Amino acid sequence: MILSRAYRVLPTLLLIFFLAVLSAHAAEEGGDTATARANEIFEWINFAIVAFVVIWIFGKVLPPKFRKNADTISSAIAKATVAKAEADRQLKDAEQKLANLQQEVAQLRATAQREATAEAERIRAITRSDAEKIRLAAKAEIEAAERAARLELKVTAANLAVDGAEVLLTKELTPKTQESLVAAFLESLEARPN
Repeated sequence: MILSRAYRVLPTLLLIFFLAVLSAHAAEEGGDTATARANEIFEWINFAIVAFVVIWIFGKVLPPKFRKNADTISSAIAKATVAKAEADRQLKDAEQKLANLQQEVAQLRATAQREATAEAERIRAITRSDAEKIRLAAKAEIEAAERAARLELKVTAANLAVDGAEVLLTKELTPKTQESLVAAFLESLEARPN
């Protein structure tokens, strides 16, 4: 937009500048020859043409390049704005997490303490259960040993009784007593009906 206005104003300014230089030069010289004057006019016209061509070329070539650079810069600014917004979001998330970190650590400690207490209570319960099982097993073993000892004692007492009876019988059982016992036994057999 600025360049299009410059295209309109620049030729007018060049013409005014050219006329001002010409009149200043003519007032200075006053009596130079017409050829020198014509040469000077042609030089100024040549200068004006070259300046116009240069300005026209720059007016045609530079605006698209400037637009392209402006588009590139605005695209880079837009990307940078998006990247900055994302970085700001990530920073806010990180700050929130950092702010909540102490609270999370406290919660983790409390959870760990509760779990440790529950685990200790579970271990105590298992220990009590195992101790009760051991107590019952020991009681059963003691009772079994007691029964075995009683049985052994009964067997020993019976053996001693039999041995004592045998000794007594051997002392009291004389050959005469034996004959009378055998005779009594035979009589009882004969008395039976079979």
